[in-house]
Amino acid sequence: MPAVSRPAWALALTGAGRRADAPRRSPIEIVATMGSYVTRTQAAEFSGLRAGPFGRWADGVNAMRGDCAAFARHWESHNEGVLAGLGSRGGSGGSSLPEAQGPLWVVLGDSTAQGLGAASPDGGYVGQVLAGLREQTGQPWRVLNLSVSGSLTRDVTGVQLPRIPAGADLVTCGIGVNDILYTSPGKLFADLRALIAALPAGTVLLDLPLPAGCWGFLGRASVPYVNRINRTIHQAAAARDLPVAAISAHFTPPWAGKFASDCFHPSQDGYRDWARALLTTVPPSRTPVTLPRSS
Repeated sequence: MPAVSRPAWALALTGAGRRADAPRRSPIEIVATMGSYVTRTQAAEFSGLRAGPFGRWADGVNAMRGDCAAFARHWESHNEGVLAGLGSRGGSGGSSLPEAQGPLWVVLGDSTAQGLGAASPDGGYVGQVLAGLREQTGQPWRVLNLSVSGSLTRDVTGVQLPRIPAGADLVTCGIGVNDILYTSPGKLFADLRALIAALPAGTVLLDLPLPAGCWGFLGRASVPYVNRINRTIHQAAAARDLPVAAISAHFTPPWAGKFASDCFHPSQDGYRDWARALLTTVPPSRTPVTLPRSS
């Protein structure tokens, strides 16, 4: 899995001796790992802690770590096939795309673009939107998913952005949630503005979901900050005439069934809200698209 940026305090917390390309655990994963040890003690069995909400949450976070690696392998293999069809291994100097192979959508982002939280990688918003594009346009859309779980905004700017092939038909970018944990406000806003200024013309941005009504006090306390981040995204995008998919307006309560076992990533049902937000924001030059009907 490609490495992602982390400040010095986070590197110390997650293991300074790890390989540079090893995935870094988030603070949430560290708490869950410690919690999983605690909930496996005899005392936890006796007290009911093991079977309680904390025990289930800790198990869910740790299970998600395995999905993170598996989903990354899926998209890496998928991308190899797409790039082979382009006759290039990526980069801004790639050759023009053969129209007969179908239009190309390039995805930039983090674990939500990987689909983490869904039952399979294709169950995330990328897979659902791809199915919608194909069904409604009748064209064999392809997707090159350059996202990496754990990415910060500066990872998109420095690593993912230069890999966009020339001639992509659609580029989308959803990033910023991880920055809340690892980046100071001043740098977060500066990084977002720098990224948006560097994106290709016509890129569709995704704003951040609002944690209203979930995560208790932590969710309520973070809403003003997330709103401020979203205002920055919308303002910087408007300055370049870039459309923004309003995840904040589509991924909303009631939350039942919309979160995965880690209570952080969307579930497959939750990603349907994300997919609707993106499909309604595809530039008007495209044929209007909707999600395929549920089976």
